[in-house]
Amino acid sequence: MALPKILQNLELPIIAAPMFIVSGPELVIAQCKAGIVGSFPALNARPAEELEKWIIRIKLELEQYQKENPDKKVAPFAVNQICHASNNRLEHDMEVCVRQKVPIIITSLQANKMVYDATHSYGGIVLHDVTNMRHSRKALSMNADGLIAVCAGAGGHAGRLSPFALIPELRAIHDGPLLCSGAIATGGAVAGALAMGADLAYIGTRFIASKEANAVEGYKQEIIDSSGEDIVYSSLFTGVHGNYLKGSIEKAGMDPDNLPEADKSAMNFGSGGNQEAKAWKDIWGAGQGVGSVKDAPSIQEIVDSMKKEYLEAIERVKL
Repeated sequence: MALPKILQNLELPIIAAPMFIVSGPELVIAQCKAGIVGSFPALNARPAEELEKWIIRIKLELEQYQKENPDKKVAPFAVNQICHASNNRLEHDMEVCVRQKVPIIITSLQANKMVYDATHSYGGIVLHDVTNMRHSRKALSMNADGLIAVCAGAGGHAGRLSPFALIPELRAIHDGPLLCSGAIATGGAVAGALAMGADLAYIGTRFIASKEANAVEGYKQEIIDSSGEDIVYSSLFTGVHGNYLKGSIEKAGMDPDNLPEADKSAMNFGSGGNQEAKAWKDIWGAGQGVGSVKDAPSIQEIVDSMKKEYLEAIERVKL
């Protein structure tokens, strides 16, 4: 099955993952201008009234850039919706997305038919985060257009399965858009994801260390200084297992090798964010791909570098 038209005209087959706090209009606009899909969590726009302003700004700046650069591949953007019972903004935020006809909606934590139907009502597409087959089948039964395999090593709420295990199993039940996430930080890794059967790579951590990311300098430097062994997998901070930078946990006065477990009931997205997570604002999420991140240039420079690596990787494995 061919990719939806909206995902075909990209400079590289990449969708930038939406990241808590880090992803804002500046980052999204830079990603789209560079020819990859940019995205942000709706809950990053606070208060709720800011969401529509963000979307309008992104649309206007991208339209103007495309007009001034007609030969450029300007990518569409996506908004991430946290579909969790405690997210009391979900209905409001989806009304905004429908009104503004956001081209791509990314759903996380739970499949949600209301969100899917609302997105399809104006011709948008839905991509849903999954870590296992059960959640994948549920999302597809509700007519999700595509799946995002959040595999072992991914930043944020990562799964436990290797992409070499999950991607083929997902492809066996789904011939639509399939994305691969998990320690992808180079153009060669993007090529590898496609070779496994994915249509696009889903990348977050690499873009934290960039000029346009809304991350403090200490966070960016920690990404640059860390290796894959410096990533800690824990449920303590949100109630769901995720990957975090060991250095930030140590600086918060905790032992990264002896963290207690937390229950899923700890997750709370009421009033625009995880209330418990505010206590962990200096605990920084990242994936195992940090070892490939050596600098924090502009998004355009990162994409240019990835494109070179991508083409070199394809050439290298030609039979």
